[in-house]
Amino acid sequence: MRLLVVGRLSGQLSAAVKIAMDTGAKVAHVETVEQATEALRKGQGADLLLVDYELDIAGLIAANERERIHVQIVACGVNPDPRKAAQAISAGAKEFIPLPPDAELIAAVLAAVSDDQRPLVTKDPAMQAVLKLADQVAGSDASVLITGESGVGKEVIARYLHEKSKRAQKPFISVNCAAIPDNLLESELFGHEKGAFTGAAARRIGKFEEADGGTLLLDEISEMDVRLQAKLLRALQERVIDRVGGAKPVPVNIRVLATSNRNLAGAVKEGSFREDLLYRLNVINLALPPLRERPADILALSDYFAKKYSEANAIPLKPISLEAKRRLQAHSWPGNVRELENAMHRAVLLSMGDEIDAEAIRLPDGQPLNATAPIGMDYINRASQAAESAARTFVGSTVAQVEQTLILDTLSHCLGNRTHAANILGISIRTLRNKLKEYSDAGIDVPAPQSGTHVA
Repeated sequence: MRLLVVGRLSGQLSAAVKIAMDTGAKVAHVETVEQATEALRKGQGADLLLVDYELDIAGLIAANERERIHVQIVACGVNPDPRKAAQAISAGAKEFIPLPPDAELIAAVLAAVSDDQRPLVTKDPAMQAVLKLADQVAGSDASVLITGESGVGKEVIARYLHEKSKRAQKPFISVNCAAIPDNLLESELFGHEKGAFTGAAARRIGKFEEADGGTLLLDEISEMDVRLQAKLLRALQERVIDRVGGAKPVPVNIRVLATSNRNLAGAVKEGSFREDLLYRLNVINLALPPLRERPADILALSDYFAKKYSEANAIPLKPISLEAKRRLQAHSWPGNVRELENAMHRAVLLSMGDEIDAEAIRLPDGQPLNATAPIGMDYINRASQAAESAARTFVGSTVAQVEQTLILDTLSHCLGNRTHAANILGISIRTLRNKLKEYSDAGIDVPAPQSGTHVA
């Protein structure tokens, strides 16, 4: 996490900074709110501001918003005055830390506010296969497209790739393309020059330059306007960007990752996404399976969240009962990991006995999981139906026919990405190419490279 400290470094604030650095934060310092906005405008970058509550926090937030800079603020102060602490929160600070500093309090507040502590928790073979491929490509500078339903953990995988890469000591910058209006996203990504538009009072460095040397994650890339996609394509191809209102290109050295919960091949056919940009982003595709297809992860994540929220609420950790585990695995989790986390947070708070029982694990409307269905039968029935369907599909087929179906279906799933498909199938890329040539020579449609369409 990148922490920008704003205020004079008296003894107690210096001690707080040292504690933050001991927790792994990368710390920079300025003395005034004006210097803070200027540092952020110039692309210094910060995930969190720790600001002396004697300073003008409301003015700092207003100045940042005029520059379209959104960074959360934690206020701090020596011998805190409750009235001033309340004023800081009212002005927009997310939390208040009293000084002299308490090491555990600072670590907990920084982790909670920055939301940067999201470890990768997985035990399921379906996710292990994805991680194996991620490990293979993490050390390269190849663009990676991470796909999957909302809430499956696409940003967690993106951070995993960054941390395993040679760029791990440089910034990891994430931009949610769906959360920023189209007319603001260009400036957010590429920055702007003074006078480029009304309100552009000074040069602003964009996320591409802020991520220089590191990794830029374009979250929900499918939501980007087609016009802006053309400018992004140039940045990826030539490794230069144009600030809004700029007169000359600016070189950048970054690795680009992107996520999408939509079928981008389908978006290409609809005309809402550029095919050449898809090819450029989808050098490697990491397709994350939904949580309902990762039963071992449901239990591993449930244990992790139970421990996390027991500690956060100072509640003794309780084991999850066998009945509760069965119900957890029987639920379809349409919201994936995000929904499971919220359910386990509620369960920790609602559990009354020595265990987290099934009655404590409830949906947002207060209903228990699978309250009327036999425990675990939903999950068992889905697995049984899938097995029966597979058996019916392959009965009467030759081994060669089954192999052909498996290879072509896997390749379609990977949008034509040969490398990804070979890794999933557990064969060499040469073997896969030989098989595809054999099919193509026989007149069988084969998915084209980096696409989900078939060609003769």
